[in-house]
Amino acid sequence: MALFTLTHGDLRLEVSDQGGVIEGFWRQETPLLRPGKKTGIATDASCFPLVPFGNRVSGNRFVWQAQEYHLAPNVAWDEHYLHGDGWLGEWQCESQTDDALTLAYQQQDGVYRYRATQGFHLTAESLVMTLSVTNHGAETLPFGLGWHPFFPLAPQTTVQAKASGYWLEREQWLAGAFSERFADGLDFSHPAPLPRRWLNNGFAGWDGVAHIAQPQAGYRLTMETDPPAPCYFLFVSDPAFDEGYAFEFFCLEPMSHAPDDHHRPHGGDLTALAPGESTSLSMTLRVSELPEVGFSYAVARRMKGNG
Repeated sequence: MALFTLTHGDLRLEVSDQGGVIEGFWRQETPLLRPGKKTGIATDASCFPLVPFGNRVSGNRFVWQAQEYHLAPNVAWDEHYLHGDGWLGEWQCESQTDDALTLAYQQQDGVYRYRATQGFHLTAESLVMTLSVTNHGAETLPFGLGWHPFFPLAPQTTVQAKASGYWLEREQWLAGAFSERFADGLDFSHPAPLPRRWLNNGFAGWDGVAHIAQPQAGYRLTMETDPPAPCYFLFVSDPAFDEGYAFEFFCLEPMSHAPDDHHRPHGGDLTALAPGESTSLSMTLRVSELPEVGFSYAVARRMKGNG
């Protein structure tokens, strides 16, 4: 497993070729994503890519242009073809500078055959990521893109992200019925804390912008996707399911499509790619100081520079 380190000013990023995952993203010594364990396992990392689509397809089958396709499970602990292949495969480095990196991944078997690239670029205040996929198969198929980032979770953490409704969860972690009425604790139209219980739901009607405030650490992280992603997933685990979990992280996952869109008319928000065609999605994570703690951070930064 090779690790690539990028830096720009106060920001530092570590990326692994295994799974094309982020293993850490910091402002000075403050983690902006949950630090990865560097095990080579994507679910232990800070963020991993979703390609050729995110989440699950119910029944591991779908019909597209009058042809039925069957997907094979790809992890031991789930009965579904989960989150595609990129997070499980090895990526190759195409280019690297001090503050930028491009990785590529090739999938040559299975229903989906494609080439994906993932670009990382640090600026003075943000991480910009771009994920692209090109259909290398012989047939037109529906594709989607996204990421699965893990954010630090503290009692003071709040999330703000627009939504018109959400999908209830049903058996096997699949998306169920859609509700325009939010259950208690699930309305994030204004900054709100996350529930301390199992949460695994997709939210619709998103404008591609989310704000994550971390008052205990003195910053706010703004997520923005381009083009605006229509759906995000929120995940909070539970100690009953995840032994040792102590509500120390959560996931807010931008997706270019809704969960199980393979079973919606015309593939929902999935993008039909003919052989050789491509699609891409960008995500920016921008860090800014919270006004009430901005002075203390600025003072600490000067002291470190003078020390």
